[in-house]
Amino acid sequence: MAKKGYNGAGGSKAKKVDNIPTNIKVKGTNHYHDAATVKRLNILKGGKPIRNSTGKIVKAAPFQNHLNSGAVARVQPDRRWFENTRVVDQKSLEAFRDAMKTRANDPYTFLLKQNKLPMSLLQDSTKTSRVHLLEVDPFSSAFGPKAQRKRVKLSTETLADMAEKAATGADTYESVKDKNLLSNAAIDGVSEEARGPEFSKGQSKRIWNELYKVIDSSDVIIHVLDARDPMGTRCKNVETYMKNEAKHKHLLFVLNKCDLVPTWVTALWIKELSKDYPTLAFHASINNSFGKGSLIQLLRQFSRLHMDKKQISVGFVGYPNTGKSSIINTLRQKAVCTVAPIPGETKVWQYITLMKRIYLIDCPGVVYPAPEDTETDIVLKGVIRVEMLKNAEDHIPAVLARVRKEYMTKTYGISDWTDPIDFLTQWCKKSGRLLKGGEPDLGTASKMILMDWLRGKIPYYTLPPSYVDKKPESADKKGKKRKAAASDEVDAELVKEEGEAVGAAAVQLKELKRIVVAPAFNASDLKGPTSDDDVTEETEDVEDDEEDNEEEDEGDVVKEESLGEEASQDDGSTGEEDEEEEESDDE
Repeated sequence: MAKKGYNGAGGSKAKKVDNIPTNIKVKGTNHYHDAATVKRLNILKGGKPIRNSTGKIVKAAPFQNHLNSGAVARVQPDRRWFENTRVVDQKSLEAFRDAMKTRANDPYTFLLKQNKLPMSLLQDSTKTSRVHLLEVDPFSSAFGPKAQRKRVKLSTETLADMAEKAATGADTYESVKDKNLLSNAAIDGVSEEARGPEFSKGQSKRIWNELYKVIDSSDVIIHVLDARDPMGTRCKNVETYMKNEAKHKHLLFVLNKCDLVPTWVTALWIKELSKDYPTLAFHASINNSFGKGSLIQLLRQFSRLHMDKKQISVGFVGYPNTGKSSIINTLRQKAVCTVAPIPGETKVWQYITLMKRIYLIDCPGVVYPAPEDTETDIVLKGVIRVEMLKNAEDHIPAVLARVRKEYMTKTYGISDWTDPIDFLTQWCKKSGRLLKGGEPDLGTASKMILMDWLRGKIPYYTLPPSYVDKKPESADKKGKKRKAAASDEVDAELVKEEGEAVGAAAVQLKELKRIVVAPAFNASDLKGPTSDDDVTEETEDVEDDEEDNEEEDEGDVVKEESLGEEASQDDGSTGEEDEEEEESDDE
């Protein structure tokens, strides 16, 4: 019997095994050798290629083949590989530069295939190289005990040159454009007090960041203007920024609230603004809109211009309370954006789907600070909420000065008044806005009038500057001028200029007759002056089928639930037809 702990054969002590499984494969080992043996054998076999049974190299040795299999190719024996590509001579470049100058400021032309044209060669680079000032003039040579420069460097060499420069600056100085002077302007020797924080609404850094995000994300920018005061709600800073920083983007104007002014005033503003950018008249309403078909048709044209993109984005910018969100709701036929008759309802930008290839971006209202604008101008533009005003009665004199007396009488039933305070007092007694002791509540009455002003209940409109400068002529004089235009070169140029301005917006000018004007204007204001007969004569030649653009394009609006499903339309077209039409456009 063997002892415990010894085997029976040799009597040596047996090895103790701790139940370790022997079927686990260690990395680098195989069925025959362990990892160390495999590594040693690879070292011995290293530096030699692997051959097959016929002696052909199947796998090259390390560092034997510097190219992978199939990487060697033969270069085409053509000298064009060693020449410049896409070159242009100086004569052709000069002709292209002259052609671009004539078309650069034309908003109705669009340059196709910009990537294949030498656009970077048209303008010289304005980026100046950095001046290494410390290498030319070290700090020790200009300052300190070892300074060698004895006098300051001036832009002029002599005293006469300095005097001439000062005189030139005095001649070109315009006090009207001096922002520092305008901000501290005094009225009757008394300067204005500091404006309250409510007058800086729409000018914060957050709002401007929202605007720049919308501009950067959009391919088409729609500047929404108030038809009652288009120049007052026009932000020139946005136009300048797009000309300098985003020339490849499209900009167009939309005259919203055109139902609050006579149709001939809308026609004049379309002719005036169309000289700068494409302009459309619009009336935002989900059930009874105007200009919806023309706007959708224009957006579809922009989408066809950018067929290389999967979709395009359209951004709506402008002053507060101009109707940007209402236009989006009108295009969608649904309340997708929150709207209110007060400024500042939209806080952040938001994406809305219009079609499969067109997206809309709503932007908060942005106000460009103009030093020449007074507090009353800011209030009457609709930038500030009326309930935030402390002294609302201070802005009533401007309302009475801008609106005709007959319209104020028709709206409020007050026949005569001596001053704005008298008008407010009579209105307080008539509307029952009285305090204790029968004192008139001028503040509440003033806010009621300002609310009526902002909501369009008071008839009011402005005329284009070019129309105000010239006097309206009678129909007989205009007929004689047209007859003499063939022989008179000056008259011929006037007729040509007028025809070009009208032709750009002739389609919408004919449809303006369908607008139902809400305010109670007089018959003379609704009819307009005799000089507007040119507009009606120019629009008589427009084809009748242009009148049905709105009904034809209403079916293109995609509902929020599903883009491909049937959409409710007035002309009976289905969503499947629109989807097939969009697919044909993509092809």
